Amino acid sequence: MNVILVVTDTLRRDYLPCYGNSAVRTPNLDRFAETALVFEDCYAASFPTVPARADLMTGRYTFTYLPWAPLPQDEVTVAGLLSAAGYSTAMIADTPFLARRGYGQDRGFQEFIYVRGQLEGTERAYRQRQRQVSEIEGYCAPKTFVEAADWLERHHENPFFLYIDTWDPHEPWDPPAYYVKPRLPGYAGEVISPSYWEYRDDGVTERDLEIARACYMGEIAMVDHWFGYLMERVRVLNLLDETAIIFVSDHGFYFGEHGLFGKRRFRWPDGSGFEEGFAKGMTVHQRQVHRSPLHNELIQVPLLMKLPGETGRRVSGLLSLPDLMPTVLDLLEAPMHERTQAESALPLLNNVPIHDLIVTSAPFEEVGELSKTVDGQNRVVVEVSPSSITDGEWDLLYAVEGQKIELYRSLEDIGHQRDLSDTYPDVVKALHRRYVEWLTANDAPHQYLKARMRI
Repeated sequence: MNVILVVTDTLRRDYLPCYGNSAVRTPNLDRFAETALVFEDCYAASFPTVPARADLMTGRYTFTYLPWAPLPQDEVTVAGLLSAAGYSTAMIADTPFLARRGYGQDRGFQEFIYVRGQLEGTERAYRQRQRQVSEIEGYCAPKTFVEAADWLERHHENPFFLYIDTWDPHEPWDPPAYYVKPRLPGYAGEVISPSYWEYRDDGVTERDLEIARACYMGEIAMVDHWFGYLMERVRVLNLLDETAIIFVSDHGFYFGEHGLFGKRRFRWPDGSGFEEGFAKGMTVHQRQVHRSPLHNELIQVPLLMKLPGETGRRVSGLLSLPDLMPTVLDLLEAPMHERTQAESALPLLNNVPIHDLIVTSAPFEEVGELSKTVDGQNRVVVEVSPSSITDGEWDLLYAVEGQKIELYRSLEDIGHQRDLSDTYPDVVKALHRRYVEWLTANDAPHQYLKARMRI
């Protein structure tokens, strides 16, 4: 069997029609979902972009010990294992952090193709100039899927593992206007930047959010179109009956939910907003990261898996992104590595649970440390952000001892509108105890475990 793994960035689960949102146009993903396994309960583990991919590559819960940083040299990757087992392996990506600046996410792949254009500066300027030529040349996701389809043409006769990573629908949300106008007929090309704070405090209007959502949906539609291009090449090459195809994202985004517009909360020391601080002449190293809650809009992710011999259906049961590494190895009947912490998702197909607790977290940090947990830029940690702990019924948001705690009954309150921590203190204590046991079992470093031992 072959495996194609498609990873998108910032694609909210609840913005796909196969998860109930009919406002977004994704005809290719809709068709794909009809014959795929649609996982109902998949979560991020390490958050956001770079930590999530470290999990995907290693099958480990890297947030407990690894910041937004290059992969350590002793990490064992799925690509390395499959390359050693004789598979043709390739990473094709436009996500700018995977191999640039020594991040090493391409480790173990025999071939790496980087589609330039997402990184701010000359890269993005080049891609914007190319927009006068065509959508393929001017936007990264189309180019990435075309490169992937071409790679399949060259390698389809040998067993392969193809990893495709497209940063869209990550901001900036600036797709071709024809993807936006079906949702926003009067769209005039505006590009709305997130405030990474309580949006009302920064003067973001409801109209701004409306435009941002429409452009975000437009980016999803663009990704869908070119995913369809890839799937057509898979069909033409007669690969469907011998290829597992996995589509997933790393996390979501807040578009006004919980009063937030972004995925983390940033300020300058004087309380200035994101752009305001730069206008005042402040430097990037003065920025601060504040408490940033992980609600379901951020951490529940879409996971679609089309497997030869399997019919399309919904699959229940807790799993998270690190489980994809052992799942790929399981599909290809390759041996697991002893360092792997996660579990293969395949038992879920037979209604056999693989987890009774899922933990999602930004890399563990302490007040005063420098954090890079969004874009590789240093910010000073002034508040520790909570992890999210779920057992499928209850969701606990907990940071460190003495900090604010939130508890939600997700079965009836998926949007986390009613904090029940004061009403159900025994549930809080029980989930916290299981969280500590989970951290201990997964070898969390003592300095971070110690701060989380008590409520």
